[in-house]
Amino acid sequence: MDRNQIIGFSLLVALLAAYVVWNSKNQKEYQQQKQKQATADSIAYAKAHPKAATPLPADTLAALSGATAADSALPPALRRSPGEEVTIENKDVALTFSTRGARLVNARLKNYKTFQGQPLEMFAGDNNGIAFTLPVDNGRSTADLLFTPAATAAASDGAQAVDFAADLGNGKRIDLIYSLPAEHGMAQLTVRTTGLNANALPFTWNVNGRKTERDITVERHNAQVYHQYKDGDNDYFTISEPKEESYKENLQWIGFRKSYFSTAILSDDGFSRGTLKAVPPTDDSLTVATVSAKAEMPLRNGEGSLRWYIGPNQYKILKSYKVGLDEMVPLGYGVFFFVKYINKGLIIPVFDFLHDKVGILNMGVIIMLLTLFIRLLLSFFTYKSYLSSAKMRVLKPELDELREKYKDNQQELGMEQMKMYRTAGVNPLGGCLPMLLQIPILFAMYYFFPTAIELRQKSFLWAHDLSTYDSVLDLPFTIPFYGDHVSLFTILMTLSSLALALYSRNMTPQDPNNPMLKWMPFIFPFLLLGVFNKMAAALTFYYFFSNMVSLLQQFLIQKLFINEAKIHAKIRENRNKPPQQSKWAQRLSEMQQAQAERAKQMPRRKDS
Repeated sequence: MDRNQIIGFSLLVALLAAYVVWNSKNQKEYQQQKQKQATADSIAYAKAHPKAATPLPADTLAALSGATAADSALPPALRRSPGEEVTIENKDVALTFSTRGARLVNARLKNYKTFQGQPLEMFAGDNNGIAFTLPVDNGRSTADLLFTPAATAAASDGAQAVDFAADLGNGKRIDLIYSLPAEHGMAQLTVRTTGLNANALPFTWNVNGRKTERDITVERHNAQVYHQYKDGDNDYFTISEPKEESYKENLQWIGFRKSYFSTAILSDDGFSRGTLKAVPPTDDSLTVATVSAKAEMPLRNGEGSLRWYIGPNQYKILKSYKVGLDEMVPLGYGVFFFVKYINKGLIIPVFDFLHDKVGILNMGVIIMLLTLFIRLLLSFFTYKSYLSSAKMRVLKPELDELREKYKDNQQELGMEQMKMYRTAGVNPLGGCLPMLLQIPILFAMYYFFPTAIELRQKSFLWAHDLSTYDSVLDLPFTIPFYGDHVSLFTILMTLSSLALALYSRNMTPQDPNNPMLKWMPFIFPFLLLGVFNKMAAALTFYYFFSNMVSLLQQFLIQKLFINEAKIHAKIRENRNKPPQQSKWAQRLSEMQQAQAERAKQMPRRKDS
């Protein structure tokens, strides 16, 4: 590589290394340094927010503690009963509710399995669901009520619904009607109140995200909470420690994302006056994180509604709802936020086309086709970079003479080099800029592959699941800065990076005055070996295959499209031509001449 190419390559890899190390640091801090702090915060929060039971009237308490005959005298919603389970489902999702509280106690995604091959439950247990606070009995929660379910007629398109009714006595009643469309997981909750004087109902939304992937450490590192206001403003935070936030009015939706699945609660009218809390567990190996939100749902004529998404964190599905849920797919954020537009506008459409139109192919083959498309798209910049390298090789004998002549005067050497480049018509940045233009694509793929749910549990060669690392050897110990397993795709990626650096160095002149630049391309692959060892196999395979294509592409361009004899002749021809100034240089020269003319016309001041 020439000096400019090495600078470009070094900058590219340095940016990637800096970001990956920074990104990995949060995970390591979460597991090793913040665990004690998380436990302390959880205990402090529990002490500051003790869970109090809903107060019951004296006659109700007496009846609940008495015989069954007395229990039957209570309003139906206040009677003792563990409740029963009711399930509604479509082709994608099965939702199971308990009549005790009309709470969603299990959400199963029918088209997915856990990494261990078990049915995939987004969450399960009594600590999930939505509970409303009613303006009766000093604020009774619907979680304490016994509901009577009534299945509604199934729609012609296969949609299902169930009406949970709670009779509170004295003409007071509340209905929680859950409906599920024919496909996907956007459930509708309609709330109807009778005899309750309220313009809004406070509610609490609880979700305990269950482990579904290979490594719960990675799942927790990827767990994030998102929220968006009705004006389109949105934000998120990673659940690395207990966190609680309050939000302003008109919050449109709140979402909880794990690695490949997400859940979100939405309101077309907007939420108001609430808080959002997330806690990472420290002693539960099956729970990724616990998320809860408190808000108020406005009522119109005693009726309100919410929507509840439960399903895959897939860009195409989330975007179809047109409320910004696709922001939960992390296609680029932070200092590299701009690459999400490359993913949304280029990478995802091409990947979806290959996946939908050529779906019979193995997912690994689709990655290869995507790689070839990207390399073809960047071929113009690649050609320009190699052409610049060829020009530098032709000028190498003359550059060596200049270095020998001005070896004791680096400033003069630089001026003479620039003069040589100018007269020969060679751009010294020609090999650097094309390489820098490829950085956005490099980072776009870094974000895309670990978030593409289509790769989940898809096998290729020895990799059983392209969405996680391909371990060909599990070590009985942990190697610092590397891990406890050996990823073969990561090793192949490293070796191919070294081969590409070696081939490029042999084909480009080296600057003897900068010996460190000679070795930098060989050092970075080893620095990234430990970082990529835990990355998704799809990502490391893409980088490996892309390196191999680059080697072949460089060989073909240099053998078939670059003729150094013609380049040398063109350089001699450029030297015989009178030097041409650029428009900027011409403008600068004109300004200097005009300034000199004005100076001549100005009267000289007499010495005082």
